[in-house]
Amino acid sequence: MDAVLGSSLSVFVFLTILVFGGFGVLTGQTLAEGWKPISAVWAYSLLLGVGDRFLAWGLAGETLLAPWGFIVHTAAIAAITATTYRMAIARKMVNQYPWIYERFGPFHWRERAGGGLAE
Repeated sequence: MDAVLGSSLSVFVFLTILVFGGFGVLTGQTLAEGWKPISAVWAYSLLLGVGDRFLAWGLAGETLLAPWGFIVHTAAIAAITATTYRMAIARKMVNQYPWIYERFGPFHWRERAGGGLAE
């Protein structure tokens, strides 16, 4: 398992998923609130991945320059960040334009039946 994750399972769950995943949630919400493009999510996820690898090395003695570990950990952080970003954008679209859009699941919105303003 350590070869696949690039670190021990406990480091992956605690540091990557809980700590940096929490940072990813906050980052995704902040980027969505500022109407930033999805490419910003990937850029910030890379930065969070670098921080994750550094703390895994500094606190748990994991290998600092482990490419596979960086890829796996950054992908997990990016998935959390992108999911939060999309949920926040969907919520923002519906809350900001309630006369045009309605909620269509946790990640999507759709035009209201009747076309919005022309009623």
